[in-house]
Amino acid sequence: MQVAGERPAALDTERIRAQFPALDAAAPPARRPLFLDAPGGTQVPERVVSAMCRYLVEDNSNTGGAYPLSVRTDELIARARVVGAAFVGGDPDGIAFGQNMTTLNFNLVRAVGRTLRPGDEILTTALDHDANISPWLLMAEDRGLVVREVGLTDRLDVDLDDLRTKLGDRTRVVAFCLASNAVGTVTPARKIAELAHEAGALAWGDAVAYAPHRRIDVAALGVDVVLCSPYKFFGPHLGMAWLRPDLARELPAERVRPAAQVPAGHRFETGTLSHEALAGFVAAVDYLASLGAGDDLGSRLTIAYDLIRRHESDLARALGAGLGRLPAVRTAGLPGDSPGRVPTFGLVPEHATPRKLAERLSDAGIYTWDGNFFAKRVIETLGLDLDEGVLRIGFAHYNTLAEVDRFLEVFEGLLA
Repeated sequence: MQVAGERPAALDTERIRAQFPALDAAAPPARRPLFLDAPGGTQVPERVVSAMCRYLVEDNSNTGGAYPLSVRTDELIARARVVGAAFVGGDPDGIAFGQNMTTLNFNLVRAVGRTLRPGDEILTTALDHDANISPWLLMAEDRGLVVREVGLTDRLDVDLDDLRTKLGDRTRVVAFCLASNAVGTVTPARKIAELAHEAGALAWGDAVAYAPHRRIDVAALGVDVVLCSPYKFFGPHLGMAWLRPDLARELPAERVRPAAQVPAGHRFETGTLSHEALAGFVAAVDYLASLGAGDDLGSRLTIAYDLIRRHESDLARALGAGLGRLPAVRTAGLPGDSPGRVPTFGLVPEHATPRKLAERLSDAGIYTWDGNFFAKRVIETLGLDLDEGVLRIGFAHYNTLAEVDRFLEVFEGLLA
């Protein structure tokens, strides 16, 4: 039994799964839904559901009022910024919330665009989700900017040599992902940020596919901006960004005139936030921290993510070994036992479409994804049909080795 405050030796998956209503722990294992769809959005623990319902029943109000419900709503928003800052290892003043990562990024990109001159350059990568590419392309059309793409290595990682070649004295932003949402590659974010800064450019990181699996630490990563989506790490549908507070104060935000200008991140929050989603976000981070141990939220998150990483590495190795025995499918990018990946696999079947396999897996109670997942350039780099894409298998820490075995058994039968 774990002593209070003692560092856990490993994740207790049985206890974890009991906290997620959707995982249906009461059903026999063979009849439970098998969620291998985590890259598209994770399931949520009971405490997230309760927090959102409790806010709507007890505190539902707009902000800035003199009465208790409004006061508690203001306190919730302030608390969400503190929790968001602990989650990314940054300053609460730089936290901004939005409807989702894509909407928030469009808003932030427009703010940066107003500071740039015709001919300035933005670098994106072929590994990214289009939410960190299209906003730059559209803004470039409006302001006469140049967007250049950094290519990939054979292992589907960002090509640092190509990045060095394309950086120049007109480069203003290097936009990249911390992990691929399609094939699981974890990029050398620190090195990318260092190269960007050497050229006098901002390092603009998309952590959506990274946040469920690895601890975000903006200081260690060296990024100026990082964006993520709480619904990808056991929370509600919501977007969150952290900006270097001095940058957040300097950028020309687009907002209504009477709106407050502090905290700095608040300048990019257009209109009323989803307060119930913020309550769910706080509860989601509280859940993650409960997996660790320590004297403060940041310490508990650090230990929790270390345990998550070790558990998910075991899952990835088991899946990779099992897939290696199947002749009719290949894994795009890094092998399953590589430390340079999160447990998201893009599978390329030889004799069936990804959609057909996803449908057959669904019939067996196994939930996966198929398609391009808005990672357009990854699919094109693989030489695949953009509409068909790949079959994506993705784990969260609530998955188990028994579920890996169940998937492989069913999947081998389908391929046969």
